Amino acid sequence: MFLTVTHREGSIRNRMASASQSLRSKRALVTGASSGIGRAFAHQLAARGMSLVLTARRMERLLALAAELRAAHGVEVTVLPFDLARSSEALSLYDATEGAGLPIDVLINNAGFGTKKNFVDTPWQTVADEMQLNMISLTELTHLFTKAMLARNHGYVLNVSSIGAYLPTPSMATYAAGKSYVRNFTEALAFELGDTNVRVCCLCPGPTESEFSNVAGIEVSGWKKSAFMSAEDCARIGLDALFNGRRNIVSGVLNTFSMFMLRFVPRRMAAFLASKFL
Repeated sequence: MFLTVTHREGSIRNRMASASQSLRSKRALVTGASSGIGRAFAHQLAARGMSLVLTARRMERLLALAAELRAAHGVEVTVLPFDLARSSEALSLYDATEGAGLPIDVLINNAGFGTKKNFVDTPWQTVADEMQLNMISLTELTHLFTKAMLARNHGYVLNVSSIGAYLPTPSMATYAAGKSYVRNFTEALAFELGDTNVRVCCLCPGPTESEFSNVAGIEVSGWKKSAFMSAEDCARIGLDALFNGRRNIVSGVLNTFSMFMLRFVPRRMAAFLASKFL
């Protein structure tokens, strides 16, 4: 049985590596593309020769990024400003792409935000927007585009979670819980689609150079800042995992080791550790 499973996994990886070479001239959709990891995803997918659809709230940043990508890589770039924290926007984004004759071969669900504040002190609208963007819109986009990919018998979906998915995190309770949902949802879906040609992967970044900390209201300095991974490295790790058939990947050796060691930590200590280190 062990040899059979190993051979099957090896075959899947070889098939995925080969399939990734056929992505040139295909189209990728990146949400939250205007900065940070989303911006890095856009550059790396364009470098693979893919056409791009970029979406985020800030139109001026999207237009500037699109111009960069066209100049650097000669690829087609479509800009669609949407606010996925609004409940109607996921379907509108689908209609503006698949519904408008722009089939999506690779979906990167990167958009998200967090807030560092005790749950009861956070305005409810902020909590609701965070859950809508980080979980509900991500799930709806995955549902819509995965069905279209299955109809074409080809596609990739990368959902961006966080190492917060592994820990209950005080002062970021909703964010960490939402990222745990993204991780479990993605791994379950990847299993369901295991016998198809649609691959789904979850990327769990640790501290990464982006605008996330500023938006969340987190001050980062000293040794903590030196531990941050570049957005480019994080995006590369995620794309390599996606195109090689992985179901879940934690970015970086130290982050991977830390999440593994949590298996040996008593559950009652998890929130305490998160409050000190996340």
